[in-house]
Amino acid sequence: MMNDKKPQQLLGDPNQKPTDKLFRSILDEQVYEIMKKIDQTILAAGLVLEWRYYNDGKAWLGKVTHKKKTVVWLSVWNEFIKAGFYFTEKTRPGVMDLDFGYAIKSSFAVTKPVGKLIPLLVDIEDEERLKDFSLILVYKKNLC
Repeated sequence: MMNDKKPQQLLGDPNQKPTDKLFRSILDEQVYEIMKKIDQTILAAGLVLEWRYYNDGKAWLGKVTHKKKTVVWLSVWNEFIKAGFYFTEKTRPGVMDLDFGYAIKSSFAVTKPVGKLIPLLVDIEDEERLKDFSLILVYKKNLC
């Protein structure tokens, strides 16, 4: 982190639908470029991204789907794009076999299930995390 401030979730206005123009105006250049690359990665994987406003979280979330199954959820923060994947005990070993960032992997290894699902969160703030996101995205898509 560049400063001591806590990251802030963006897209809290239900009347302000997420668009490229909005992202360009609210994100700094690096995070905006990451967002564009995430979009390209989703399209290249043959997935669909749909933004919806959720009252419970008071924010817009991007729902990425494959054949009507959710692959990943995206939320926009001032310093990164957060990706939330959800796996089961059955699919956890396959995730652990993937070659992605140690910090994310070690955190996922000890994450307790929420109901039957185990969250795997990736804060995408640079090219390295983007690679991790892409790898996990393809794995999850293939489970659908």
